[in-house]
Amino acid sequence: MVRPITKVVYKPDSQSTDEYTVVVNPSEYKKWLEGATTIPLADVVDSFQVFFSNQGAQGILGTPSRQQLENEFGTSKDVDVIEQILRKGQEQSGKGVTSGIVGQNAGKGSAVIDTRGKSLSGVP
Repeated sequence: MVRPITKVVYKPDSQSTDEYTVVVNPSEYKKWLEGATTIPLADVVDSFQVFFSNQGAQGILGTPSRQQLENEFGTSKDVDVIEQILRKGQEQSGKGVTSGIVGQNAGKGSAVIDTRGKSLSGVP
């Protein structure tokens, strides 16, 4: 089963491919955005981690340096940066990661089912 992931993406400039991303809880984020200041920020975000990509939406997410955060947001303090991203960014939902058991441990074998009646003793 796939659980959707909701994130808030902030692009500093419409022409830039730089994006700052925070993963959020969608229901708590909507309440927080509408002015429910009693909701702790820890309930709104999945983690206090900001992700950065300079390759657009399809790029690999990494973590920005403190200097990047200082230049873009005027601070490198995670709470202040996340609040700015939540206020200025756009919410995006998409398919997430699967939950539950996806497959077998690949280190245990080749994952090939032998239907010819041979044992696996001679298989490399």
